Amino acid sequence: MESMIRVWRRFLPACVWLAVMVSPLQAADRALLIGIGTYESLPPDMFLHGPKNDVLAMQDLLTNTLDFEPDSIRVLKDAQASRASILSSIEDWLIRDTKDGDRIFLYFSGHGLQVKDLNEDEEDGMDEALSTYDIKAVDSDWTNVILDDDIEPLLERMKGRVVTLVIDACHSGTISRSLSPDVAAGIKGARYLPRPFAQPVQQALTRGLRIDAGVVDKPVVKESGVTTWSAAAPYQVAWDDVRLPEDKRHGVFTSAYIGGHTPTASDGNGNGLISKAELFEYVKAQSQAYCQSQQNCENLDPQLETLTAALGTSVVEPQPVPDDVAAAPDEQKHDATYEQVKVEASAQPVYVDANPVSAVGDIVGKADTGDVTIALDRGPKMKKGDVFKVSVTSKLGGNLILLDVNTNGIATQFFPNEFAQKITPLRAGSTLTMPDDYYGFDFEADGSGESIMVAIVVSDAVDLDSLAPYERGLKVELNARETLSDIVARLQKTWTGDLENRGIQWSMTTLKYSVE
Repeated sequence: MESMIRVWRRFLPACVWLAVMVSPLQAADRALLIGIGTYESLPPDMFLHGPKNDVLAMQDLLTNTLDFEPDSIRVLKDAQASRASILSSIEDWLIRDTKDGDRIFLYFSGHGLQVKDLNEDEEDGMDEALSTYDIKAVDSDWTNVILDDDIEPLLERMKGRVVTLVIDACHSGTISRSLSPDVAAGIKGARYLPRPFAQPVQQALTRGLRIDAGVVDKPVVKESGVTTWSAAAPYQVAWDDVRLPEDKRHGVFTSAYIGGHTPTASDGNGNGLISKAELFEYVKAQSQAYCQSQQNCENLDPQLETLTAALGTSVVEPQPVPDDVAAAPDEQKHDATYEQVKVEASAQPVYVDANPVSAVGDIVGKADTGDVTIALDRGPKMKKGDVFKVSVTSKLGGNLILLDVNTNGIATQFFPNEFAQKITPLRAGSTLTMPDDYYGFDFEADGSGESIMVAIVVSDAVDLDSLAPYERGLKVELNARETLSDIVARLQKTWTGDLENRGIQWSMTTLKYSVE
Protein backbone atom coordinates (compact mmCIF):
# COMPACT_ATOMS: atom_id res chain seq x y z
CA MET A 1 0.00 0.00 0.00
CA GLU A 2 1.29 3.43 -0.87
CA SER A 3 1.59 6.20 1.70
CA MET A 4 -1.91 7.56 2.18
CA ILE A 5 -1.01 11.22 1.62
CA ARG A 6 0.13 12.93 -1.54
CA VAL A 7 2.44 15.66 -0.27
CA TRP A 8 5.85 16.22 -1.86
CA ARG A 9 6.54 12.54 -1.66
CA ARG A 10 9.93 11.14 -2.37
CA PHE A 11 11.20 7.63 -1.94
CA LEU A 12 13.65 6.95 0.87
CA PRO A 13 14.54 3.31 1.43
CA ALA A 14 13.70 2.12 4.93
CA CYS A 15 16.59 1.38 7.24
CA VAL A 16 17.24 -2.29 7.78
CA TRP A 17 15.76 -3.06 11.21
CA LEU A 18 15.65 -6.82 11.26
CA ALA A 19 17.85 -9.29 9.47
CA VAL A 20 16.60 -12.10 7.28
CA MET A 21 14.97 -15.13 8.79
CA VAL A 22 17.36 -17.71 10.16
CA SER A 23 17.06 -21.22 11.47
CA PRO A 24 16.76 -21.81 15.23
CA LEU A 25 19.96 -22.67 17.05
CA GLN A 26 20.44 -25.63 19.35
CA ALA A 27 21.11 -23.97 22.69
CA ALA A 28 22.87 -25.28 25.79
CA ASP A 29 20.94 -23.05 28.16
CA ARG A 30 22.06 -22.16 31.66
CA ALA A 31 20.12 -20.43 34.43
CA LEU A 32 21.28 -19.32 37.87
CA LEU A 33 18.53 -18.46 40.36
CA ILE A 34 19.54 -16.73 43.61
CA GLY A 35 17.10 -16.16 46.46
CA ILE A 36 18.24 -14.79 49.82
CA GLY A 37 15.73 -14.14 52.57
CA THR A 38 17.77 -14.93 55.68
CA TYR A 39 21.21 -13.50 56.37
CA GLU A 40 24.12 -14.63 58.47
CA SER A 41 24.77 -11.32 60.22
CA LEU A 42 21.52 -9.36 59.87
CA PRO A 43 18.81 -9.13 62.52
CA PRO A 44 15.58 -11.08 61.80
CA ASP A 45 13.61 -7.89 61.20
CA MET A 46 15.69 -7.43 58.04
CA PHE A 47 14.89 -10.92 56.74
CA LEU A 48 12.64 -11.35 53.68
CA HIS A 49 9.96 -14.02 53.28
CA GLY A 50 9.51 -13.81 49.50
CA PRO A 51 12.81 -14.98 47.98
CA LYS A 52 12.43 -18.67 48.87
CA ASN A 53 9.11 -18.73 46.98
CA ASP A 54 10.41 -16.52 44.18
CA VAL A 55 13.12 -18.94 43.07
CA LEU A 56 10.67 -21.84 42.99
CA ALA A 57 8.20 -19.86 40.89
CA MET A 58 10.97 -18.69 38.56
CA GLN A 59 12.21 -22.25 38.19
CA ASP A 60 8.71 -23.28 37.14
CA LEU A 61 8.57 -20.45 34.57
CA LEU A 62 11.89 -21.49 33.06
CA THR A 63 10.99 -25.17 32.71
CA ASN A 64 7.30 -24.97 31.78
CA THR A 65 7.20 -21.77 29.71
CA LEU A 66 10.70 -20.85 28.54
CA ASP A 67 11.81 -24.41 27.66
CA PHE A 68 14.80 -24.67 29.98
CA GLU A 69 15.73 -28.22 30.94
CA PRO A 70 15.58 -28.84 34.70
CA ASP A 71 19.25 -29.85 34.80
CA SER A 72 20.24 -26.53 33.16
CA ILE A 73 19.07 -24.58 36.23
CA ARG A 74 21.16 -24.03 39.36
CA VAL A 75 19.52 -22.60 42.49
CA LEU A 76 21.31 -20.87 45.37
CA LYS A 77 19.18 -20.13 48.43
CA ASP A 78 20.10 -18.40 51.69
CA ALA A 79 23.29 -19.99 53.14
CA GLN A 80 24.19 -21.40 49.70
CA ALA A 81 24.37 -17.86 48.32
CA SER A 82 27.56 -16.48 49.80
CA ARG A 83 29.51 -13.93 47.81
CA ALA A 84 32.07 -16.56 46.82
CA SER A 85 29.39 -19.08 45.79
CA ILE A 86 27.51 -16.58 43.66
CA LEU A 87 30.60 -15.37 41.81
CA SER A 88 31.96 -18.90 41.27
CA SER A 89 28.57 -20.09 39.96
CA ILE A 90 28.43 -17.20 37.48
CA GLU A 91 31.96 -18.06 36.38
CA ASP A 92 31.64 -21.86 36.17
CA TRP A 93 27.94 -22.43 35.44
CA LEU A 94 27.00 -19.45 33.27
CA ILE A 95 30.24 -18.56 31.49
CA ARG A 96 32.47 -21.62 31.30
CA ASP A 97 29.63 -24.03 30.46
CA THR A 98 28.08 -21.92 27.68
CA LYS A 99 29.07 -20.81 24.21
CA ASP A 100 27.95 -18.29 21.60
CA GLY A 101 24.22 -18.59 20.87
CA ASP A 102 23.32 -20.17 24.21
CA ARG A 103 20.76 -18.63 26.56
CA ILE A 104 21.86 -17.35 29.96
CA PHE A 105 19.30 -16.42 32.61
CA LEU A 106 20.50 -14.81 35.85
CA TYR A 107 17.91 -14.07 38.53
CA PHE A 108 18.36 -12.43 41.94
CA SER A 109 15.76 -12.03 44.69
CA GLY A 110 16.82 -10.30 47.90
CA HIS A 111 18.10 -7.03 49.29
CA GLY A 112 19.64 -4.30 47.17
CA LEU A 113 21.81 -1.50 48.51
CA GLN A 114 24.58 0.96 47.74
CA VAL A 115 28.09 1.19 49.10
CA LYS A 116 30.72 3.88 48.78
CA ASP A 117 32.38 3.93 45.36
CA LEU A 118 36.09 3.28 45.77
CA ASN A 119 37.22 3.51 42.15
CA GLU A 120 35.51 6.83 41.39
CA ASP A 121 33.52 5.59 38.39
CA GLU A 122 30.13 6.70 39.77
CA GLU A 123 28.75 10.21 39.43
CA ASP A 124 27.04 10.08 42.80
CA GLY A 125 29.96 8.43 44.60
CA MET A 126 28.02 5.23 45.28
CA ASP A 127 28.16 1.73 43.81
CA GLU A 128 24.97 -0.27 43.32
CA ALA A 129 25.17 -3.67 44.99
CA LEU A 130 23.29 -6.88 45.71
CA SER A 131 23.33 -8.44 49.14
CA THR A 132 24.76 -11.89 49.81
CA TYR A 133 24.06 -14.33 52.62
CA ASP A 134 27.36 -13.39 54.31
CA ILE A 135 26.94 -9.60 53.98
CA LYS A 136 28.48 -7.74 56.92
CA ALA A 137 28.30 -4.22 58.31
CA VAL A 138 31.66 -2.54 58.86
CA ASP A 139 31.92 1.00 60.19
CA SER A 140 29.32 2.92 58.14
CA ASP A 141 29.18 0.64 55.12
CA TRP A 142 28.62 -2.95 53.94
CA THR A 143 31.12 -5.57 52.84
CA ASN A 144 30.77 -9.01 51.18
CA VAL A 145 28.37 -7.67 48.53
CA ILE A 146 28.12 -8.13 44.75
CA LEU A 147 28.89 -4.77 43.14
CA ASP A 148 27.79 -3.60 39.72
CA ASP A 149 31.55 -3.35 39.12
CA ASP A 150 31.71 -7.12 39.76
CA ILE A 151 28.86 -7.95 37.38
CA GLU A 152 29.83 -5.82 34.39
CA PRO A 153 33.09 -7.63 33.48
CA LEU A 154 31.31 -10.97 33.88
CA LEU A 155 28.60 -9.86 31.45
CA GLU A 156 31.29 -8.72 29.06
CA ARG A 157 32.52 -12.31 28.96
CA MET A 158 28.99 -13.51 28.11
CA LYS A 159 28.96 -11.66 24.79
CA GLY A 160 27.55 -13.80 22.01
CA ARG A 161 25.07 -15.44 24.37
CA VAL A 162 21.43 -14.44 24.83
CA VAL A 163 21.59 -12.93 28.31
CA THR A 164 18.59 -12.09 30.49
CA LEU A 165 19.23 -10.50 33.88
CA VAL A 166 16.26 -10.21 36.26
CA ILE A 167 16.77 -8.35 39.56
CA ASP A 168 14.03 -8.26 42.20
CA ALA A 169 15.81 -6.00 44.66
CA CYS A 170 16.00 -2.33 45.44
CA HIS A 171 17.33 -0.52 42.35
CA SER A 172 18.16 2.46 44.48
CA GLY A 173 20.55 4.84 46.01
CA THR A 174 20.98 5.15 49.76
CA ILE A 175 17.37 5.06 50.89
CA SER A 176 16.00 5.31 54.40
CA ARG A 177 12.76 6.37 55.97
CA SER A 178 12.61 10.12 56.15
CA LEU A 179 13.46 11.37 59.64
CA SER A 180 12.98 7.91 61.15
CA PRO A 181 14.72 7.40 64.52
CA ASP A 182 15.32 3.71 63.79
CA VAL A 183 16.31 4.13 60.16
CA ALA A 184 18.69 1.16 60.16
CA ALA A 185 15.82 -1.25 60.82
CA GLY A 186 14.36 -0.65 57.37
CA ILE A 187 10.70 -1.05 56.45
CA LYS A 188 8.67 -4.25 56.64
CA GLY A 189 8.68 -5.96 53.27
CA ALA A 190 11.11 -3.51 51.67
CA ARG A 191 13.91 -5.06 49.64
CA TYR A 192 16.63 -2.59 50.48
CA LEU A 193 19.31 -2.20 53.12
CA PRO A 194 20.04 1.30 54.44
CA ARG A 195 23.60 2.28 55.25
CA PRO A 196 24.66 0.71 58.55
CA PHE A 197 24.15 2.97 61.53
CA ALA A 198 22.55 5.65 59.36
CA GLN A 199 21.21 8.66 61.21
CA PRO A 200 18.47 11.07 60.16
CA VAL A 201 19.91 14.18 58.52
CA GLN A 202 18.55 17.14 56.63
CA GLN A 203 18.60 16.01 53.02
CA ALA A 204 16.48 16.35 49.91
CA LEU A 205 13.02 14.86 50.43
CA THR A 206 11.31 12.93 47.71
CA ARG A 207 7.77 11.69 48.40
CA GLY A 208 8.51 10.52 51.93
CA LEU A 209 11.85 8.87 51.17
CA ARG A 210 15.18 10.52 51.87
CA ILE A 211 18.04 10.11 49.45
CA ASP A 212 21.62 11.13 50.03
CA ALA A 213 22.41 14.07 47.78
CA GLY A 214 23.46 12.75 44.39
CA VAL A 215 22.27 12.19 40.88
CA VAL A 216 20.11 9.43 39.44
CA ASP A 217 22.70 6.84 38.58
CA LYS A 218 23.08 4.20 35.93
CA PRO A 219 21.08 0.97 36.13
CA VAL A 220 22.67 -2.09 37.71
CA VAL A 221 23.93 -3.04 34.26
CA LYS A 222 23.98 -1.35 30.86
CA GLU A 223 25.23 -3.69 28.19
CA SER A 224 24.11 -3.92 24.59
CA GLY A 225 22.70 -7.32 23.82
CA VAL A 226 21.79 -7.95 27.47
CA THR A 227 18.16 -7.65 28.53
CA THR A 228 17.93 -6.40 32.10
CA TRP A 229 14.72 -6.33 34.12
CA SER A 230 14.77 -4.67 37.54
CA ALA A 231 12.07 -4.13 40.11
CA ALA A 232 12.30 -0.38 40.67
CA ALA A 233 13.72 2.86 39.34
CA PRO A 234 16.76 4.55 40.90
CA TYR A 235 16.06 5.58 44.47
CA GLN A 236 12.93 3.45 44.72
CA VAL A 237 12.19 0.45 46.92
CA ALA A 238 11.31 -3.07 45.75
CA TRP A 239 8.86 -5.02 47.88
CA ASP A 240 7.74 -8.35 49.25
CA ASP A 241 3.96 -8.58 48.86
CA VAL A 242 2.98 -8.05 52.50
CA ARG A 243 -0.69 -8.66 51.66
CA LEU A 244 0.08 -12.39 51.63
CA PRO A 245 0.77 -14.66 54.62
CA GLU A 246 4.49 -14.82 55.35
CA ASP A 247 4.89 -18.40 54.10
CA LYS A 248 3.22 -17.56 50.76
CA ARG A 249 4.89 -14.24 49.97
CA HIS A 250 6.55 -13.37 46.68
CA GLY A 251 8.33 -10.34 45.44
CA VAL A 252 5.80 -7.95 43.89
CA PHE A 253 7.97 -7.62 40.80
CA THR A 254 8.70 -11.35 40.46
CA SER A 255 5.03 -12.23 40.72
CA ALA A 256 4.13 -9.71 38.00
CA TYR A 257 7.03 -10.76 35.75
CA ILE A 258 6.03 -14.42 35.90
CA GLY A 259 2.31 -13.71 35.59
CA GLY A 260 2.95 -11.54 32.55
CA HIS A 261 4.17 -14.52 30.56
CA THR A 262 0.52 -15.61 30.28
CA PRO A 263 -1.11 -14.31 27.06
CA THR A 264 -4.41 -13.53 28.77
CA ALA A 265 -2.54 -11.25 31.18
CA SER A 266 -0.21 -9.14 29.05
CA ASP A 267 -0.98 -9.68 25.36
CA GLY A 268 -2.63 -6.28 25.03
CA ASN A 269 -3.40 -6.42 21.30
CA GLY A 270 -4.61 -10.02 21.38
CA ASN A 271 -2.37 -11.33 18.60
CA GLY A 272 -0.93 -14.25 20.56
CA LEU A 273 2.52 -12.66 20.89
CA ILE A 274 3.77 -11.32 24.24
CA SER A 275 6.38 -8.72 23.44
CA LYS A 276 8.99 -7.25 25.77
CA ALA A 277 7.14 -3.93 25.68
CA GLU A 278 3.83 -5.58 26.57
CA LEU A 279 5.39 -7.54 29.41
CA PHE A 280 7.09 -4.40 30.69
CA GLU A 281 3.85 -2.40 30.73
CA TYR A 282 2.04 -5.26 32.47
CA VAL A 283 4.73 -5.55 35.15
CA LYS A 284 4.68 -1.80 35.65
CA ALA A 285 0.89 -1.68 35.99
CA GLN A 286 0.86 -4.53 38.51
CA SER A 287 3.70 -2.96 40.51
CA GLN A 288 2.03 0.44 40.63
CA ALA A 289 -1.29 -1.11 41.64
CA TYR A 290 0.44 -2.73 44.59
CA CYS A 291 2.14 0.53 45.49
CA GLN A 292 -1.17 2.38 45.54
CA SER A 293 -2.53 -0.15 48.03
CA GLN A 294 0.29 0.33 50.54
CA GLN A 295 0.92 3.31 52.77
CA ASN A 296 4.72 3.04 52.74
CA CYS A 297 5.07 2.64 48.97
CA GLU A 298 5.38 5.99 47.21
CA ASN A 299 6.42 5.17 43.62
CA LEU A 300 7.27 1.88 41.96
CA ASP A 301 8.55 1.93 38.39
CA PRO A 302 10.20 -1.28 37.14
CA GLN A 303 12.97 -0.84 34.59
CA LEU A 304 13.75 -2.54 31.28
CA GLU A 305 17.09 -2.20 29.54
CA THR A 306 17.18 -3.91 26.15
CA LEU A 307 18.04 -3.30 22.53
CA THR A 308 15.62 -0.76 21.13
CA ALA A 309 14.84 -2.98 18.15
CA ALA A 310 13.83 -5.81 20.50
CA LEU A 311 10.89 -4.05 22.18
CA GLY A 312 8.32 -5.59 19.85
CA THR A 313 9.87 -9.06 19.85
CA SER A 314 8.48 -12.08 21.69
CA VAL A 315 9.50 -13.14 25.19
CA VAL A 316 8.11 -16.62 24.57
CA GLU A 317 7.12 -18.50 21.42
CA PRO A 318 3.77 -17.10 20.22
CA GLN A 319 0.66 -19.18 20.78
CA PRO A 320 -2.68 -19.25 18.91
CA VAL A 321 -5.18 -16.86 20.45
CA PRO A 322 -7.92 -18.82 22.29
CA ASP A 323 -11.40 -18.31 20.88
CA ASP A 324 -12.71 -17.12 24.23
CA VAL A 325 -10.11 -14.35 24.58
CA ALA A 326 -11.55 -10.95 23.73
CA ALA A 327 -9.40 -8.58 21.72
CA ALA A 328 -8.35 -5.25 23.14
CA PRO A 329 -10.52 -2.18 22.41
CA ASP A 330 -10.40 -1.19 18.74
CA GLU A 331 -8.56 -4.43 17.95
CA GLN A 332 -10.07 -7.15 15.79
CA LYS A 333 -8.74 -10.56 16.63
CA HIS A 334 -7.10 -12.05 13.57
CA ASP A 335 -5.20 -15.15 12.56
CA ALA A 336 -1.79 -13.68 13.23
CA THR A 337 1.26 -14.80 11.31
CA TYR A 338 4.71 -14.52 12.82
CA GLU A 339 8.17 -14.09 11.41
CA GLN A 340 11.25 -15.50 13.06
CA VAL A 341 13.87 -12.79 12.86
CA LYS A 342 17.25 -11.96 14.30
CA VAL A 343 17.82 -8.62 15.97
CA GLU A 344 21.25 -7.05 15.68
CA ALA A 345 23.55 -8.01 18.60
CA SER A 346 21.13 -10.73 19.72
CA ALA A 347 22.44 -14.24 19.25
CA GLN A 348 19.16 -16.11 18.73
CA PRO A 349 16.14 -15.50 16.50
CA VAL A 350 12.91 -14.28 18.04
CA TYR A 351 9.40 -13.68 16.74
CA VAL A 352 7.52 -10.61 15.56
CA ASP A 353 4.03 -10.18 14.15
CA ALA A 354 4.46 -10.26 10.37
CA ASN A 355 1.76 -7.59 9.95
CA PRO A 356 3.32 -4.15 10.71
CA VAL A 357 -0.12 -2.73 11.58
CA SER A 358 -0.79 -5.39 14.20
CA ALA A 359 2.81 -5.17 15.44
CA VAL A 360 2.26 -1.59 16.59
CA GLY A 361 0.64 -2.85 19.80
CA ASP A 362 3.59 -5.16 20.44
CA ILE A 363 6.07 -2.28 20.15
CA VAL A 364 4.12 0.27 22.18
CA GLY A 365 3.00 -2.20 24.81
CA LYS A 366 1.04 0.45 26.67
CA ALA A 367 -2.69 0.14 27.24
CA ASP A 368 -5.10 2.68 25.79
CA THR A 369 -6.66 4.34 28.84
CA GLY A 370 -8.96 6.63 26.86
CA ASP A 371 -6.98 9.75 27.71
CA VAL A 372 -6.22 10.35 24.01
CA THR A 373 -8.61 9.99 21.07
CA ILE A 374 -8.16 10.12 17.28
CA ALA A 375 -10.97 10.86 14.85
CA LEU A 376 -11.18 10.92 11.04
CA ASP A 377 -13.92 13.20 9.73
CA ARG A 378 -14.61 10.69 6.92
CA GLY A 379 -14.76 7.74 9.33
CA PRO A 380 -12.51 4.65 9.48
CA LYS A 381 -13.46 3.45 5.98
CA MET A 382 -12.46 5.67 3.08
CA LYS A 383 -12.17 5.40 -0.67
CA LYS A 384 -9.15 6.36 -2.69
CA GLY A 385 -9.24 10.11 -3.39
CA ASP A 386 -11.32 11.03 -0.31
CA VAL A 387 -10.21 14.29 1.26
CA PHE A 388 -10.10 14.00 5.04
CA LYS A 389 -9.04 15.65 8.28
CA VAL A 390 -7.51 14.10 11.42
CA SER A 391 -8.39 15.30 14.92
CA VAL A 392 -6.58 14.47 18.17
CA THR A 393 -7.92 15.26 21.63
CA SER A 394 -6.13 14.62 24.92
CA LYS A 395 -7.50 14.80 28.47
CA LEU A 396 -3.97 15.61 29.61
CA GLY A 397 -1.77 18.37 28.26
CA GLY A 398 1.48 17.48 26.54
CA ASN A 399 3.50 17.24 23.36
CA LEU A 400 1.97 15.21 20.53
CA ILE A 401 3.57 12.71 18.16
CA LEU A 402 1.15 11.39 15.51
CA LEU A 403 2.29 8.58 13.21
CA ASP A 404 0.55 6.71 10.40
CA VAL A 405 1.67 3.12 9.76
CA ASN A 406 0.66 1.09 6.70
CA THR A 407 0.78 -2.63 5.93
CA ASN A 408 4.12 -2.26 4.15
CA GLY A 409 5.73 -1.12 7.39
CA ILE A 410 6.09 2.49 6.22
CA ALA A 411 5.37 5.23 8.76
CA THR A 412 4.48 8.84 8.01
CA GLN A 413 4.91 11.42 10.75
CA PHE A 414 1.74 13.53 10.66
CA PHE A 415 2.75 15.69 13.62
CA PRO A 416 4.88 17.58 14.37
CA ASN A 417 5.41 19.00 10.90
CA GLU A 418 6.74 22.24 9.46
CA PHE A 419 3.40 23.17 7.89
CA ALA A 420 1.57 23.58 11.19
CA GLN A 421 1.37 27.21 12.31
CA LYS A 422 2.77 26.42 15.76
CA ILE A 423 4.41 23.38 17.26
CA THR A 424 3.02 23.79 20.75
CA PRO A 425 1.87 21.32 23.42
CA LEU A 426 -1.75 20.20 23.36
CA ARG A 427 -3.84 21.85 26.03
CA ALA A 428 -5.85 19.48 28.20
CA GLY A 429 -9.26 18.90 26.63
CA SER A 430 -8.48 20.83 23.44
CA THR A 431 -8.59 19.33 19.94
CA LEU A 432 -5.92 19.61 17.27
CA THR A 433 -7.27 19.21 13.71
CA MET A 434 -5.06 18.68 10.65
CA PRO A 435 -4.74 20.02 8.08
CA ASP A 436 -5.89 23.53 8.93
CA ASP A 437 -5.88 26.59 6.65
CA TYR A 438 -2.18 27.21 7.28
CA TYR A 439 -1.15 23.97 5.57
CA GLY A 440 -2.20 25.09 2.11
CA PHE A 441 -3.13 21.57 1.00
CA ASP A 442 -5.47 18.69 1.86
CA PHE A 443 -4.91 15.14 3.04
CA GLU A 444 -6.10 12.73 0.38
CA ALA A 445 -6.61 8.99 0.86
CA ASP A 446 -4.40 6.93 -1.42
CA GLY A 447 -3.45 3.31 -1.97
CA SER A 448 -5.52 0.48 -0.51
CA GLY A 449 -5.64 -1.72 2.57
CA GLU A 450 -5.50 -1.27 6.31
CA SER A 451 -3.42 1.30 8.20
CA ILE A 452 -3.19 2.48 11.78
CA MET A 453 -2.67 5.89 13.33
CA VAL A 454 -0.73 6.14 16.58
CA ALA A 455 -1.05 9.22 18.80
CA ILE A 456 1.36 9.66 21.70
CA VAL A 457 1.01 12.56 24.14
CA VAL A 458 3.98 13.16 26.46
CA SER A 459 3.03 15.16 29.56
CA ASP A 460 6.58 15.59 30.91
CA ALA A 461 8.97 18.06 29.31
CA VAL A 462 10.88 15.42 27.36
CA ASP A 463 12.97 16.67 24.46
CA LEU A 464 11.26 15.13 21.43
CA ASP A 465 13.27 16.90 18.74
CA SER A 466 15.55 13.94 18.14
CA LEU A 467 12.66 11.45 18.25
CA ALA A 468 10.27 13.28 15.94
CA PRO A 469 11.86 16.34 14.31
CA TYR A 470 9.25 18.54 12.66
CA GLU A 471 11.35 18.70 9.46
CA ARG A 472 10.46 15.12 8.57
CA GLY A 473 6.74 15.54 9.16
CA LEU A 474 4.62 14.55 6.12
CA LYS A 475 7.69 14.34 3.89
CA VAL A 476 9.77 11.31 4.76
CA GLU A 477 8.91 7.63 4.49
CA LEU A 478 10.05 6.02 7.76
CA ASN A 479 10.65 2.45 8.88
CA ALA A 480 7.65 2.00 11.18
CA ARG A 481 9.14 -0.60 13.54
CA GLU A 482 12.38 1.28 13.95
CA THR A 483 10.77 4.71 14.38
CA LEU A 484 8.19 3.59 16.90
CA SER A 485 10.73 1.51 18.84
CA ASP A 486 13.05 4.52 19.19
CA ILE A 487 10.22 6.68 20.54
CA VAL A 488 8.91 4.10 23.01
CA ALA A 489 12.41 3.23 24.27
CA ARG A 490 12.98 6.89 25.15
CA LEU A 491 9.65 7.15 26.95
CA GLN A 492 10.39 4.08 29.07
CA LYS A 493 13.29 5.85 30.78
CA THR A 494 13.22 7.28 34.28
CA TRP A 495 12.05 10.87 34.60
CA THR A 496 14.91 12.94 36.00
CA GLY A 497 13.43 16.44 35.73
CA ASP A 498 12.84 16.65 39.48
CA LEU A 499 13.30 14.54 42.60
CA GLU A 500 10.31 12.24 42.04
CA ASN A 501 12.33 9.47 40.35
CA ARG A 502 9.43 7.95 38.44
CA GLY A 503 8.54 6.88 34.95
CA ILE A 504 7.90 9.45 32.24
CA GLN A 505 4.21 10.33 31.99
CA TRP A 506 2.75 9.65 28.56
CA SER A 507 -0.51 8.43 27.05
CA MET A 508 -1.36 6.90 23.70
CA THR A 509 -4.12 5.63 21.47
CA THR A 510 -4.45 4.02 18.06
CA LEU A 511 -7.05 4.10 15.31
CA LYS A 512 -7.27 1.52 12.54
CA TYR A 513 -8.77 2.56 9.22
CA SER A 514 -8.90 1.25 5.68
CA VAL A 515 -8.78 2.68 2.16
CA GLU A 516 -10.59 0.93 -0.68
